[in-house]
Amino acid sequence: MKRTTAGELSEMFGIRNSRALEAILKADIIKAVLKEMERKGITHAGLAKRSGLARSTVTGILSGSLQKITLDRTLRLLEGAGLTAKLQVIRAKQKAA
Repeated sequence: MKRTTAGELSEMFGIRNSRALEAILKADIIKAVLKEMERKGITHAGLAKRSGLARSTVTGILSGSLQKITLDRTLRLLEGAGLTAKLQVIRAKQKAA
């Protein structure tokens, strides 16, 4: 299955590229957390306890409420699942004139 890029999402929904990239990053993180939870048998309540977030917040985020997920909450979820993140910053491609 072809992965949708931030540029494609930006065009599809008429949003800034940075907003599209944010949505992709959040979705990738949630996917990784869910996969690790399944692998380790961690429940929403267990992840809430491990991450220090309310169970309702964890459930909302893992159910797709991307508005509730901040960088702080993202890192706490990752840590609670026993994961960490690595960010790579690269120079953006220049648009052709």
